[in-house]
Formats: sequence, structure tokens, C-alpha cells
Amino acid sequence: MLRSIHVRNLALIDEEEILLEDGLNILTGETGAGKSIIIGSVSAALGTGSLKDLVRDGADYAMVELTFETQSARVASLLDEMQLPAMDGCVIITRSFRKGRSVSRINGETVTVAKVREIASLLIDIHGQHEHQSLLYPKYHLELVDSFADKSLGDVKRSCRRNYHEWKDISGQLEEAVTDEGDRVKQIDFLTYEINEIDEANLREGEDDELEQRYRKLSNAQKILGAAAQTEELTGSDGGALMNISRASGILSRITDLDSELMDMSQLLIQIEELCSDFNRTLNSFIDSFSYDEKELEEISGRLDLINRLKTKYGKTIPDILAYRDRQEEKLEKLTDYDAYVEELRKRLDESGKKLGKDCAAITRLRKNSAAELAGRIRESLEELNFPDVRFDITFDKLETMTENGQDSVVFKISTNPGMEVRPLQSVASGGELSRIMLGIKTVMARRDSIETLIFDEIDTGISGRTAQKVSEKMAALSDTRQVIAITHLAQIASMADHHYMIEKSVEDGVTHTHVRRLDEDMMTEELARILGGAKITDTVRKNAEEMKRLADIEKEEKRHENRNRK
Repeated sequence: MLRSIHVRNLALIDEEEILLEDGLNILTGETGAGKSIIIGSVSAALGTGSLKDLVRDGADYAMVELTFETQSARVASLLDEMQLPAMDGCVIITRSFRKGRSVSRINGETVTVAKVREIASLLIDIHGQHEHQSLLYPKYHLELVDSFADKSLGDVKRSCRRNYHEWKDISGQLEEAVTDEGDRVKQIDFLTYEINEIDEANLREGEDDELEQRYRKLSNAQKILGAAAQTEELTGSDGGALMNISRASGILSRITDLDSELMDMSQLLIQIEELCSDFNRTLNSFIDSFSYDEKELEEISGRLDLINRLKTKYGKTIPDILAYRDRQEEKLEKLTDYDAYVEELRKRLDESGKKLGKDCAAITRLRKNSAAELAGRIRESLEELNFPDVRFDITFDKLETMTENGQDSVVFKISTNPGMEVRPLQSVASGGELSRIMLGIKTVMARRDSIETLIFDEIDTGISGRTAQKVSEKMAALSDTRQVIAITHLAQIASMADHHYMIEKSVEDGVTHTHVRRLDEDMMTEELARILGGAKITDTVRKNAEEMKRLADIEKEEKRHENRNRK
């Protein structure tokens, strides 16, 4: 459940916190009071809207924070997978904006917007003012059918995706392989040349590093020998450090019996003398063994030039070059035995296509079974939304080609009047009807998923009278098992509120501000009267509002009592 919405410095809002409850939470207010800011803030926090566009003029910092309370095992598992802290069923999503940059956090940890969306998809579902337009696109119809089928489709869709990519890969290989004889001869000649060039180089892994070290040594031979000789002169026994240390050691050894501390120093000096002697022996051995051959330097230089040229053509390292050579040899073998290779590819493509076709057929079968049940439930839901003579079907067409998602094109079709044939939604339904159809679908889908919070932003667009009453009853029924948050301008829907919030704006010191106020029972009736009566609220309007609220409370209690008895 969404427990609070905390907003700071967004549009007309300085700072507001809305504490929400279970059941049906209704938000109302005059046009322009800032209702859209609330939904916009929630969308921005969840990564589906822009926070930057909402920042209050002159503000250098803005923030929206959503606090959820959930016992969902899926949410807990996802938090663990993302290595985010668990907070006893509490999920706090924060998005802030400062100095042109927005930052998202989950339970205090900075995260990507993608992670926020992933978590949010398990916590909340927002149906905006224009989302019903998505019903006009068959792609959305297919998504709904698959979502309704859920687990039954999971394994076969994964298999289909895997087999599709295998099938596409083999198709690409076959397309690349099918070429005319002239091109094939040219490719054979080219591949043969490249393979021979690499083979003739007789490369050995690690050879380039060894050669570079030897080249560096030989090309700096004079500098190396000069420095070694100078070092030997400074540290040797002929006037160097070793001679002086040896003399000092002899002098100190003659007085060690006069003071015990001198014995330790004498031993240390003896060790230094031995180390210096060892160093000089090693240095002299290095100088004696150092050899320089101009011819060897030229050979190494030529070898390095060859290796570097091959690196430029075939790979950055010797292993890369050798791997390239092996790949070219594979291609050469295929082209040399061309007919057998193409035949093998065609055989593999046929086998792969059969596996993919089997998956596509299985997906179609499962989808049709699911679609039949879904269509029936949507039909029932629409009848409850004042479509008394509705006919609703989900039809399937076969795509020309197989895809990673099967081979189905799905279309929702409807007839809302007796005697009319069912036709695609996009050619029949009006804007108001689409809103009701979407509500009916959301109601059905809500029973299949574990999302605890649904937000409806002015889903009542284009409806009134008896239809509005039916919509209000549907939303109240939905709130019996889910937390529902709805922004509305219709009294019929507002009257069903378990908790009612009024969004209003005021002008203070020439600056417009939006505030959110939770209404008590009397205030709720007064707000209903405002919605019913407009600018002038008479006693008659108030009495109508009181009666509407009383009847709505009775209706809710009766429906919830029925639901409890069913359970």
C-alpha cells in the first residue's frame, strides 16, 4: 500500500504530505487547483515522468518521496537481488532534483531509474488520463492476453525466444553462404592468402613481449654498459665503497672488546661488507656476460615489424591473430566443401524452424485458452459498467513470419449495441467508452496480479449519470481488495470515498500555492455539494449531497458484506 506522498517545491506546492489509507482514497478539487501535480509527482518518483519539468520557479531543490508498506515476497526478493536494504516491509522511493540533476533512491540507497521502475511495477499501477488510448493498439491487446496467461506461458515463451534467436542465426549464416561461384573462388583465394601469411610468420604466444625486452636491451647497450661500469667503480674494491667498508670493518673489530655495543655494530658492518661484495660479483658477472650483436638487433627489429604488421591486419595480440587465423580456416573449409556446408545449414535451419514453429503453436494454443477466459471476464466487468448489451471478443490472426514472441496478432473487438457486429475497438469505442473499458480490464487484471495499489487519474472522463454511478460502484468494489487512489470530478465517484482529500489553491503575498486537506465526514459532504452545485451551494444541494453520501455508504457496506460472505 502507498502510505504517504511527500512533495517539496514542485509546481504550486511548497511542501505537502498526503497520508493515505486502505480502501478508496478520493482526491478532488477545482480545475487548476493542482490535481495533476500530485499524479505527476508520483509518476516522476517512479521514473515514468519528468521531475525537472515540475520544479517550482525559483527553487534550487525539489523532491518527491513515496512510502510503501508491503508484505510481498516478490518485492522482498527483488530488494535482496538488488542488494538494497529491507526495512520490515517498508519501501521508500525518493527522487530529488538539485542543480540540474535528478537522483533516485530506494530505502536511502542511490539507484538507477530502471531499478525504480522494476520495483514500482510490483507495488503500484497508474492509469493516467490518456492511458486508455493504448487500447487502440493491438500490441497492447497481446500484452494483456499474455499478462493474464502469466505463468502458463512463461516456459514456452522462453523456449520460443531461445529457438527464435538460433533460427535467425542459422538463417543469417545461410544467407551469407549462398553466393555465386565467382565470389566463392575470390573468397577462397583471399582466405588462403591470409592463412598462409599468418602460418609463415610461425608466431608463438608471448614472443612479442620477449622480443621487445631484448630489443630494448640491445638498442641501449652502450648506455647500460656505461652505467654498469660507473657503478662498479663506485662500489668496488679498487677505491670504491667495498674497499672503504672493508677498512672500516677492520678498524671497528679491533675495539669490540672495549664495549659490548660495538660488537653488534661490528657484526652489522661485516654483513654490509658481505652484501656489497655479493653485489659486485653479480655486477661483474653481468658486465662480462653482456653481449651485443648488431646483426641480432636488426633481426629482432625485423621480426617485431612483421608481428606489428600482422597485429594491424588481424588482431591486437598474438592470440588474437591466431584466433583470427582459425576462424578464417573454418570459413575456408566451408567454402571448399561448399555444397555439403550449405546442405548442412539448410538441414539445421529446417530443424530449428520446426522447433520454433512448435513453440509458436504452443503459445497460440495457450493464448487462445487464456483469451477465451479473459474475454468472458472482461464482458462481465463491462456489463457491470453499464454496457448491458456488450459483446466482447478476442480474435487471433497468424503473422506471416515467426517471431521471438510467437506468431500471433491479437485484436480486441467489441459491440456495445444490439444488432451491431463486433468490430475492432479503435473503430468503435469513443473516448468515454475507452475509459470504462480500461477500468473493466484493470479490474479483471487486478484479480490476477499482486499489485496492492491502483491509481486512476480522471478515468471518469466523458461519462455521467447512470454510467458514472456504475463506474463508482466498480471502483468501490475494486477497493475492497486493493488500495485505490482516484482523482475525479464526479460526485458519484467521490461519494464512494473511504477517505477524501481536497486539493485547493490559494494566493499568499501574490504567490499561488496548492494545499492538500484531508476531509472529515462533514467536509466530505460539503465537497460533494460543491461538485454538485458549482459556484452556488443551496440547502437543497447540501441535502442532495448528504443523501448521495448516505446511499453510497450503504451501497459499499452491502457489497463488502456480500464479498466477505463469498470468501
